[in-house]
Amino acid sequence: MDTPTLARRTLAPLPYHTAVVDYLRLHEPDVWRWANARMSDEQQRESLRSALLRDTYRIEPEAHAEVHAQLACAMARLGIAAPATLYQSPGQEMNAALLFVPGEVHILLQGPLLERMTGPELLAVFGHELAHYLLWSQDDGVLLAAERILHDAVASGQASASQRETWRRYALHTELFADRGGATAAGDLAPAVSALVKVQTGIGTVDAAAYLRQAAEVEASESAASDAHTHPETFIRARALALWWEGAPECDAWIARRLQGPLALEHLDLPGQLRLQAMTRGFLAHYLFDADFATEAVLARVRMLFPDWQADEAALGPEHFGAAAANDCVRAYLNALMLDLALVDPDTQDAALLRAGQLAQSLGSLDALMQNLRRDAAFGKRDMDRYKRRLAKETGE
Repeated sequence: MDTPTLARRTLAPLPYHTAVVDYLRLHEPDVWRWANARMSDEQQRESLRSALLRDTYRIEPEAHAEVHAQLACAMARLGIAAPATLYQSPGQEMNAALLFVPGEVHILLQGPLLERMTGPELLAVFGHELAHYLLWSQDDGVLLAAERILHDAVASGQASASQRETWRRYALHTELFADRGGATAAGDLAPAVSALVKVQTGIGTVDAAAYLRQAAEVEASESAASDAHTHPETFIRARALALWWEGAPECDAWIARRLQGPLALEHLDLPGQLRLQAMTRGFLAHYLFDADFATEAVLARVRMLFPDWQADEAALGPEHFGAAAANDCVRAYLNALMLDLALVDPDTQDAALLRAGQLAQSLGSLDALMQNLRRDAAFGKRDMDRYKRRLAKETGE
């Protein structure tokens, strides 16, 4: 069986989903237990059913046999066996949504979606919503528990910036997973792409191949990570789906780059905090490796940051902090850490600052370090000139 066929038949959570679940289980065990206990709330189920019956038109199988046949086909292709109900809600914009109830499928349609979609496109729409059901039902609902924890944290109005960023990214990755369900249900990439574009634009006819070329053009000229809040930009969704459908080996890395981007202090999510912490330890280990200035006073300052600091910490050099891995704010943060350690012990300050300059040069952040020296170490012009001469001599420039 070829790689694309394998990819088309594999609907698994994205790596980001797994990273968030692992983080919450390990670092928020009490909240994790609460979220799992809450999932069995029967009162919430009944409230949802009542609202749907009151505010929508229920699309009965007897009166809408063809639509239900499409739904049954999509469910079979995704391996879902559960009672399913369709509803048409008020509103003119085309949309669809899954209202999750464990063991039951409830899909809400809006606007002229049934009239505008071709048969394969309708399969893709149903597959997208059913993929949400599939994701929330997997592994005893652990991915649903993570979604609810993040949603409730943000809804409380007291969420930290990292919690809000994690919720945003979790939602974006969930939509990419659902898009894969759409292609799987349709049995082809093209109807999944055309259904996506129809819903987003309202256009009546879509050339999926042309839109994928359009998405590739955007990709060639724009590399910034998505700043969307609930659904990635349409061109990102189409491109991500095509890469997955084709079994492209770079698919996961591409998604990480387009939905997360390099580490940025101003946009850290919860897994990113852990990653930056590990990278910080590695960088400090590299800075202090075999250094005469790693005195007990300096190591005591390091232990204030990392109480479990070990003498054999794995080192990470500047090559791990390039533009693809971290932004300028992270490199400025590393400068600040080096300067803080260099100023701890006056007896070794010169050697420590020299090492900091060498590493800042490798990081591409030497100019920023010079500003730190003027502001935080009170270096005057004479001090700066002397420092630059020493640094140039050591680096052979």
